Formats: sequence, structure tokens, C-alpha cells
Amino acid sequence: MTDLLIGTSGWSYNEWAGVFYPSSSANKLSYYSRVFETAEVDSSFYAYPTKGLVLGWARYTPENFVFSVKLPQLLTHEKKLDLSKGVEADLIRFLSLLKPLIAAGKLGPVLIQLPPSYSYQSDYEKLKSFLSKVPEDVKFAVEFRHPSWLREDVWSFLKARNVANVIVDEPLLPPDTVVTADFAFIRWHGRGSRPWYNYRYSDKELDTWVPKVKEVTSRVKKTFGYFNNHFRGFAVENSLKMMEKLGVSNPQREQARETATKFLQTGKRADGEGNILEFVEKERR
Repeated sequence: MTDLLIGTSGWSYNEWAGVFYPSSSANKLSYYSRVFETAEVDSSFYAYPTKGLVLGWARYTPENFVFSVKLPQLLTHEKKLDLSKGVEADLIRFLSLLKPLIAAGKLGPVLIQLPPSYSYQSDYEKLKSFLSKVPEDVKFAVEFRHPSWLREDVWSFLKARNVANVIVDEPLLPPDTVVTADFAFIRWHGRGSRPWYNYRYSDKELDTWVPKVKEVTSRVKKTFGYFNNHFRGFAVENSLKMMEKLGVSNPQREQARETATKFLQTGKRADGEGNILEFVEKERR
């Protein structure tokens, strides 16, 4: 299952100090990319990244590292992917900023997360028109958040465009493994409340996903999977556990998972370095 990449949604969380990072001042992306092979860029949802930031992502990660990047909310939530509001020009601007990743072969899918209010009945034509404008040499994945989209004509349209339906684990939609492209995209949001992603998956809950991930991966060229339950570092532990269960772990990842689990349980690291308060004191001295 070498074409299965699992990571987390975002990596720049100070609350992961101790759970994953050796301190809150650690170079987070450098540390993260030594353990994981992929990450989902969540910050791009809130604002366009700068050219320098994207160049840094490309330069300071290993050669085989891949970024999935979230489309800005300006396009999805504010303009609702409406071409009459200039979203085609917005998309061109966004993709131009990602050129360093494209040139380095490090750009994975662009994630289009739709608003919960975006429904099949009122917005299908806008989505179809927008997807007719996306370049074929960039992968796109659509995350639906309204149940009205879960229908065969939508799947057929996505298949025709080779756009992935995002397979989700969340409280409001079924975890159906509908594949619509030659790659798959999975997001584990969590099953909590206010918010969903303040949630730590149990081993039993992760086990139910193992056959689903294997089945999906057997049908596509590459599978991207991201844990979005970033509160308190839950995403780190759960993603590393999932890799162990799927047989794509390694000794470094297993050590990182042990450190995360021990810290979440006791507040102390498995490597004997102590708890986060001790890390902070060390950094100050």
C-alpha cells in the first residue's frame, strides 16, 4: 500500500508540543515532515498564502513530501463558486501561488470544502460550471456537507471530471466510500460536539476504517487521508495509529505514536524528556 499517504490537517499547532513536537518553539514543518509524508494545508482556507510561504513549503520538506491544499473560503463560502462573481480569476490567482509546489512535484489535491448550506437544489449548476473551469493537470476533491449531494448524477459528473468525492467520518453524513476519481481523499473530522474535531478516536473506531481504507486504496492510484481532530494532538496519535493498523508505519512513526499516546495519558513523553512545562523551561535557559 505504498500509494497510501496519511497525515493531519495542519501542523502548526502549539498545543502539539509534548504530544509530538519537542517544544512549542520547534521548527514544526521540518519536524513534521521527518515523520509524515503528507499534510493538508488548512490555513489557505482563511487567506491566500504568500509566495514566500509556499516557496518555503517546497524547499524545506523532503523530496517525496506532498501537500494537499484547501481552497480559500473566499471562493467557496463567500462567492459560492459563482463564476459571475469572478471565482475563475480567483482560482487562477490561487493556483499561481502554488507554482513552487507544482514545480517540485509536491502538490497533491486541492480541497474544495463546500459550506453546509450549499445544497444540490440551489447550487448544483454553480458547482458544475466551476468544475468545468478547473485545469485538468491539477487534482481536485470536493467535500460535500449537505446530504442532498449524495446522489448518482453527482457521482457521475465527478467521475467525468476525475474529481474526487471526499470520503468523511463526521456526525452528520454517512461514511460512504464513494470513489469518483483515480485517486481518493479521506478526512476524519471526529465524532465530538462543538466542535466535532475535539475528539480522540478509539482503537475500535479506527479498526472499523481499516477495511474501508484498504478497499478504497485497491481501486485507485493514490489515496490521501487526513485527520482533522487536531485538538490536544489527537490527530497525531490517531493518524500514526492508523498507519500502524494499515501496515504503512516504520520505527520512527511508531516511536512518535508511543510518545503521543503516553503524553495524552500522563502528560509525559515516552522519550523520557518530561512534560511540556519542563520543555518550556529548557527553552528559556
